[in-house]
Amino acid sequence: MANAISPPNLYDKVALKYPIHRAFDITILVLLISLLVYRLLYIRNHGFAWLLALLCESCFTFTWVVTVSSKWNPVEYKTYPERLSQKKQELPPVDIFVTTADPVLEPPILTVNTVISLLAVDYPADKLACYVSDDGCSPTTYYSLVEASKFAKLWAPFCKKHNIQARAPFRYFSSEVPLNNSSEFQQEYNKMKDEYEELASKINDAVEKSIDGNILSGDFAAFSNIERKNHPTIIKTRVSGMMTNAPFMLNLDCDMFVNNPKIVRHAMCLLLGSRDERESGFVQCPQYFYDGLKDDPFGNQFEVLHKYIGSGIVGIQGPFYGGTGCFHRRKVIYGSCPRDVGIQAKSLTYVHGDLTEKEQLKIFGNSKEFVRSAAQALQGKANMSPQILPNLIEAAHRIAGCGYEYGTGWGKEVGWQYGSATEDILTGLKIHARGWRSVLCSPDPRAFLGCAPRVGPISMTQQKRWATGLLEILISERNPIIATLTARLQFRQCLAYLWILIWGLRSIPEICYAVLPAYCIITNSSFLPKPYEPAMYIHVALFLSYVIYSLLEYLETGLSIRAWWNNQRMARMNATNAWFFGVISVFLKILRISGTVFEVTQKDQSSDNGGDEGRFTFDASPIFVPGTTILLLQLTAFVMGFGGMQLPSVDDASGLGEILCSVLVVICFWPFVKGLFGKGKYGIPLSTICKSSLLSLSFVYLVTSSSIGQL
Repeated sequence: MANAISPPNLYDKVALKYPIHRAFDITILVLLISLLVYRLLYIRNHGFAWLLALLCESCFTFTWVVTVSSKWNPVEYKTYPERLSQKKQELPPVDIFVTTADPVLEPPILTVNTVISLLAVDYPADKLACYVSDDGCSPTTYYSLVEASKFAKLWAPFCKKHNIQARAPFRYFSSEVPLNNSSEFQQEYNKMKDEYEELASKINDAVEKSIDGNILSGDFAAFSNIERKNHPTIIKTRVSGMMTNAPFMLNLDCDMFVNNPKIVRHAMCLLLGSRDERESGFVQCPQYFYDGLKDDPFGNQFEVLHKYIGSGIVGIQGPFYGGTGCFHRRKVIYGSCPRDVGIQAKSLTYVHGDLTEKEQLKIFGNSKEFVRSAAQALQGKANMSPQILPNLIEAAHRIAGCGYEYGTGWGKEVGWQYGSATEDILTGLKIHARGWRSVLCSPDPRAFLGCAPRVGPISMTQQKRWATGLLEILISERNPIIATLTARLQFRQCLAYLWILIWGLRSIPEICYAVLPAYCIITNSSFLPKPYEPAMYIHVALFLSYVIYSLLEYLETGLSIRAWWNNQRMARMNATNAWFFGVISVFLKILRISGTVFEVTQKDQSSDNGGDEGRFTFDASPIFVPGTTILLLQLTAFVMGFGGMQLPSVDDASGLGEILCSVLVVICFWPFVKGLFGKGKYGIPLSTICKSSLLSLSFVYLVTSSSIGQL
């Protein structure tokens, strides 16, 4: 089912063939177009419901077009790390960045395990530098890292000596005792386990008791009398461009530990093995999760998305930058363009390092020491030795401060891009627009594993943040359409970006289509053909084709029918709740009523959440109001329909199709049905039910009044 395409020395690029999938793609597209043609031909014979259905189905057709385009040419890469030079001096240095922001939502023990796993990868230790960025400025996190560095000196040699696969201690020691029965190994294993338990105990004590005033001296003195969201620059991990200035960088979230100890070598195969470095501007590893809940009840594992949509985008201009698990070329982050792409003379000078000192200072800031290191990185020269820099620590403090970036090119021309809650997607878009391609690194075993949300509100919050940030990009001057017209973003890559950027906007037709059956039952109108009309076959064929096709994808991925249903259900709930609030957030930002806020997703190392796993929980957040309102509308429609309270109709009355669609909506929102009768966190709060009841009754009053006025 696959054939190799011009294999380089260190990797093979393999084109995947899915003929059955392509047949379904085309069939569904033809059915969607046929449905739109049918709607247009008979629109004069029907009312508002028919027009609304036409508009919604037009949106769904566009979504399907960009989806099919994105997944049409799936590709994967097979790497050969054993072919890399075994000479340590020939392997390039790599700077690693771990980011954390909140010691409560992102427990320090998680960050510690991620850092320890990185320090133990199978790569020369003197070629790695690990930096931890703590936006929360937590002394507890710093204390945990200091203690972790001591443990890592024991852990890394142990892992390499015994070829340990799971390099995160909490994962290794939570599994069964290894089968190695040698007395030497057992002694070392027991010693290492005791050392880790002591480390974990120290960190847990520090978290529970916090860091007291006696400890806030010496190295910890900088953490005294600070505000978490407004604090001076604290340099303990230094700044990479001033210290090591490695040509390659890896960034990770604090919960994404190393699962494949050879991952750096796998990535180097793709970065070094390309005949033209333009083909690998950055290397992205897919996001996978450990201890996933059975059948993925919250639809956040993304297994099918990675296999089909993800590999399809790889076959265009390359995967999106996913914010974590990504290897970057430093010069690309610093604004370099491929040598063979002449977009702007100014951009090309980045490559050759021909900018004047004044231009360099304007772009990179007023630190001559940093400008010098950036110029060396852009020119591909050897690393700058930090010993030759005068006042290194003072320079590092200056460039690390947030005020350093004012009036420079950081966040817009160079570095990670600002202006969106999904800065990763925006940064990757900027790189692709310059003409770079990206590649996907998906070795076996998987590169990194993280923790996914395990309860409903956290999952919804994450989805809302994504929808907000993606829509911010779509309405900005840096959107992919402009990048295609004015820069080097390929047309199909533009469509791939649109596939993800319109997540928030998709909430509008999703909500309208979910409300439509109830509207038709209440007003005794229809948006579907009658069962005896031939056009009904289009709807039935479309529904069955999509169900069979999507189910096929899940079964081929090794997932269950229950997982398929959970993901279909959550897709509807996320679109009508979380994504819709993402749209509202951006709308309020445009009106300057309020700004968008980056909401950190709560991380939890433990798989024990008090029995909440897989159970949908609620809170008083307004994010649950749309879903509750949609459900109450369906129930109201049933009461009115079966109670004979429908409005009179001549020949366009609602029928069996509308009733079945309304029942399907209720089934999709079944967690909300259970929430109406649940108690505590398993029940929808009374305040939410009251708001939704008021909205649904107002809707019924408006549509009935309007319909009566037209009779």
